[in-house]
Amino acid sequence: MQQPRYPWEGSDRDYEYEELLGRVFNILRENNPELAGDRRRTVMRPPQVLREGTKKTVFVNFMDLCKTMHRQPDHVMAFLLAELGTSGSLDGQQRLVVKGRFAPKNFEGILRRYINEYVICIGCKSPDTILSKENRLFFLRCEKCGSGRSVAPIKAGFVARVGRRTAGT
Repeated sequence: MQQPRYPWEGSDRDYEYEELLGRVFNILRENNPELAGDRRRTVMRPPQVLREGTKKTVFVNFMDLCKTMHRQPDHVMAFLLAELGTSGSLDGQQRLVVKGRFAPKNFEGILRRYINEYVICIGCKSPDTILSKENRLFFLRCEKCGSGRSVAPIKAGFVARVGRRTAGT
């Protein structure tokens, strides 16, 4: 008698759904581990935001978050400042100092939008992407699935400039 090639050959028993599903995923994992759905979720630490005086907000772990996203601090800073509608700069300790009073939630929402627009691949949802500038356009290329797309340039919002009054005006 010939040896059966598959476990179900020569058997007329009913298989449980979970049993069949498990078998499909085991075969998937063996042959294509990247398709098996073992997605590692990218977890980012929340922004650490402090007040400095009454008119400044300091984003302490700004550089760490840029490194985690594999993005240039200049690009992330330009997006944050445009979305907040204010000005700011990096201080000597590589912290982002922003003009105005902002809560950590403000930074969280803006960082989430930045990640969706400039970090995450639309095709496979992977954060393993490269942002490059070709001609005058930014392109996002995925390291996992190889897809690419152009991304919108950062548009600076309206920033009100307050001029100083001189005596006599």
